[in-house]
Amino acid sequence: MKTISRQLIASLSLGLVMSNMTMAQSKQKLTLNNHIMENHPIHYRNIKVNDLNLFYRESGPTDAPAILLLHGYPTSSHMFRNLIPILSKKYHVIAPDLPGFGYSDAPDHQQFSYTFDHLAETVQAFIDKLGMKRFAVYIFDYGAPVGLRLAMNNPEKITGIVSQNGNAYEEGLSKEWNPIQKYWKDPSQENRLALKDFVSKEATQFQYYHGVSDPSLIAPESYTLDQKFLDRPGNIEIQLDLMKDYRTNVALYPKFHEYFRKHQPKMLLVWGNKDPYFLPAGAEAYKKDLPNAKLKFYDTGHFALETNAEEIGAEIFEFTGTLPQ
Repeated sequence: MKTISRQLIASLSLGLVMSNMTMAQSKQKLTLNNHIMENHPIHYRNIKVNDLNLFYRESGPTDAPAILLLHGYPTSSHMFRNLIPILSKKYHVIAPDLPGFGYSDAPDHQQFSYTFDHLAETVQAFIDKLGMKRFAVYIFDYGAPVGLRLAMNNPEKITGIVSQNGNAYEEGLSKEWNPIQKYWKDPSQENRLALKDFVSKEATQFQYYHGVSDPSLIAPESYTLDQKFLDRPGNIEIQLDLMKDYRTNVALYPKFHEYFRKHQPKMLLVWGNKDPYFLPAGAEAYKKDLPNAKLKFYDTGHFALETNAEEIGAEIFEFTGTLPQ
């Protein structure tokens, strides 16, 4: 009888242990599920700014610290599709399409001045209309001269800057810029027409694939969507106008550097080191004016988010945790 009792007690004890383990596992699973449910939906919105319809993506708690994501050429806010779900767990994320790109209006180049000053003025009106008082800004490619103009004009609004292949130094310009620089020096029709291949399907795919060690990581809808917008009637003239005006960004580099030295904004540099257009030297040059900037290179090309979104998202989380609110 005692043997049976001991066996019964042992069996009950084992059952209790197993039950507790199951409950603990269930609790862990519930915690995991709750974490998963922290993901916020992405809202696709439109807003009227200076008689233009601007499309933008928005996600995350509206009372959380804000981060403004500014895309580059030849893409749109679609380039942030993998980063937004990561950042929106802790941040209020806003990602507009610039005029002439994505789902925002693209008026004819004879009716709208496609200059970087004008793009920055439009984004300024955009953030003013949304009431963005304090925010970090993520700059990439064309988004860099737009975002840095915003930073210079609104230093009190900027909590920090993330530059992903967002150039601000002449050291960063590769030889791929030579045909464009030739057009700056001599804006003839011949030199303008020579740049039309930059908006071709082959050139767009080159930007995505060059320097990428595993091409299977590049989602085909990325460059396919970009090309769809590039191929719209009249869009080639828009892009050629912006290529011509890019010279004003280079002329403004000393002003950007002055802003860096004076205000010392917190800076995170995340850079694809195989970018055919913006060289690693351009990333390293930031340290001349911002010695405390954090620099991280990735073994990838121009569109680093296509291959390294999770790693870059983790770096941004660590960086933004140090920013003032």
